[in-house]
Amino acid sequence: MRHQNNNHPSTTPGNMQVVGLLPAGGQATRISPLPLSKELYPIGFQDFGETSRYRPKVVSQYLLEKMRLAGIQNTYFILRPGKWDIPGYFGDGSIIDMNIGYLIMNLPYGVPFTLDQAYTFIQDKIVALGFPDILFQPENAYTKILQRLTTNQVDIVLGLFPTDKPQKAGMVDFDERGKVRQIIEKPKETNLKYMWGIAVWQPSFTEFLHNYLIPIKQQNNLPQMPEIPIGDVIKAAITHGLKVEAEVFIDGSYLDIGTPDDLLQAVQKFSIIA
Repeated sequence: MRHQNNNHPSTTPGNMQVVGLLPAGGQATRISPLPLSKELYPIGFQDFGETSRYRPKVVSQYLLEKMRLAGIQNTYFILRPGKWDIPGYFGDGSIIDMNIGYLIMNLPYGVPFTLDQAYTFIQDKIVALGFPDILFQPENAYTKILQRLTTNQVDIVLGLFPTDKPQKAGMVDFDERGKVRQIIEKPKETNLKYMWGIAVWQPSFTEFLHNYLIPIKQQNNLPQMPEIPIGDVIKAAITHGLKVEAEVFIDGSYLDIGTPDDLLQAVQKFSIIA
């Protein structure tokens, strides 16, 4: 039975619905072999409030709980065919008091193509993007970036986290007002200190992303092309005139369990009741 949810509804002040998107198309090659989808890897435990009722907590639940805290109650996992253990685990979302749907990715050429699979379902909604194999703080990160999106009336807001591994991230150059000037994908050397890890955007960027991919999809050599990072599409949107701002979480943290060293760190850090 679904519990009563007392969170604020997942709408903005303009009464536009917010929908969470969780791309889950990766093959987890860096930490393979695994007996399950990496999004269901247990990290820490949760307390069900009864004696000896501690149960493992899967990594993607941390993300979903942060979305729920911001009032986001409708989400889509976008799955690679074969990852049926994810809907098998979460079902309709009742287990965490959310509404969860599942879409099957079509073109396996990177996150932009995966996200565009949801175009028909989200084109008139605000999107909250999160990667379900990531652990991050603060808890209210989505609340903060949604507030900035609607208050400043911009097209995209990126949530920024400090990192000492720029070679693994999309590093962000922004001014003192938070206006994003540039995104640099996985630089070997840089003076930038913050990477983007989560995002929210208006339908204007959903439309831009969809139209950006149309000519690329029409190319015959698509399977031979390198994957297009979603950061590259955001850069193109900035050039096109879309307004992109950053919300900086100076004391925040961001941990990708898709790499062996970070997975080990996550298991050690969260080996307590969450």
